Amino acid sequence: MNTENRIFEAGPMNNLILRDNIARAAFRFFWQETHPRTGLTKDRARNRPGDPDTYTVASIASTGYALAALPIGVTRGWVTRGEAEKRAQTALRFLTTMPQEHGFFYHFVDWRDGKRVWNSELSSIDTSLLVLGALTAGQFFGGSIARDADAILARLDWPWMQNRGATDPAGIAPSMGWKPESGFLGARWSGYTEALYLYLLALGAPPPLPRAVWEAWTFAEAVVEGQRVFGGPYPLFFAQMTPAYFDLRNRRDSHGRDWWTNFVNAHRADIAFCRRAAPRFLTFREGLWGVTASDQPKGYGAHEPREGSSDGTVAPTAMAAGVLFVPEDADQALAKLQTKFGERAWGRYGFCNALNVGKEWFDPDVIGIDLGMALLCLENQRNGLIWRLTGSHPRLRDGLAIAGLRS
Repeated sequence: MNTENRIFEAGPMNNLILRDNIARAAFRFFWQETHPRTGLTKDRARNRPGDPDTYTVASIASTGYALAALPIGVTRGWVTRGEAEKRAQTALRFLTTMPQEHGFFYHFVDWRDGKRVWNSELSSIDTSLLVLGALTAGQFFGGSIARDADAILARLDWPWMQNRGATDPAGIAPSMGWKPESGFLGARWSGYTEALYLYLLALGAPPPLPRAVWEAWTFAEAVVEGQRVFGGPYPLFFAQMTPAYFDLRNRRDSHGRDWWTNFVNAHRADIAFCRRAAPRFLTFREGLWGVTASDQPKGYGAHEPREGSSDGTVAPTAMAAGVLFVPEDADQALAKLQTKFGERAWGRYGFCNALNVGKEWFDPDVIGIDLGMALLCLENQRNGLIWRLTGSHPRLRDGLAIAGLRS
């Protein structure tokens, strides 16, 4: 299989070629940083050519994105269908042997044997990303891959994850996770977060999350940088994870909420904040945006497009995913990043996870879930492939219908 990327040119590059370079490099991460025996995909990897990479920790969410990436690789001719099918079969069969509780997987595991690391939690949100990726691959390949993906979905016990015995009187929203040492985490998926895709998966699952949980999931709107958004301001990934899998254009939910407009407005607000804050941050003066959860100069963190939160760090993957929502703004920012910073920001898996021009910091790593968001959004903007695959699964269609998200 040949996933060698086009040479990263020093001069200006056609927008479509640059998008293709970004997508192909992201796919290379999921192909090369997935263990050939377990099918588990690293949480992160070194991006600079020549840098030694000793990372051995896989993310269950990154593994989900790797499964969703396989149909893209086949469709674009980056791998053969046979190679991709074998990779999907390896991952899904190994997943059936991994430690889990009520169908939920540990957030971080060793990519060589699937054992829990870092005392991580059984994660409801990251398991959801794994299952969505598995279902996407299943819809594309069919056969045993589809059956194995559906079996993983069927193991999820959403009523258990509600933790109804908790003392919290509002405790019907799913918990964020569970640990064998201490039980359920105190935090729940209430208020505005990235969790729409969790709800859409859980509402149609067998057994499902009760519809009353969806009806109770309410939150306020806000005006951020002149844009009406849910909750806000929040990191940009809140507006990118769900539409990577679900096409919510021209739909309103049972609460009357227009999610697609919210996603677009969140991008416009992020761009407007970065332009307004440009006098204080060199990154923004260069025409870059994408304030989100990413690596930061002082360590991983989530920044918001508001005063006192952002330090001028942006994530190139947020700009790349933004092609789906604000294509002209995204193409302009990516072109400036490519022409101005070139190989300082570019490596074996595309642009670095994050950068801060004012601090002269370019992240040496990339992160799987961020590459996954960008790859899926780029493909949906190109041809809607992921949307068609998830839209064809009966359980996911049920989740959309229960939430009232009909065309």
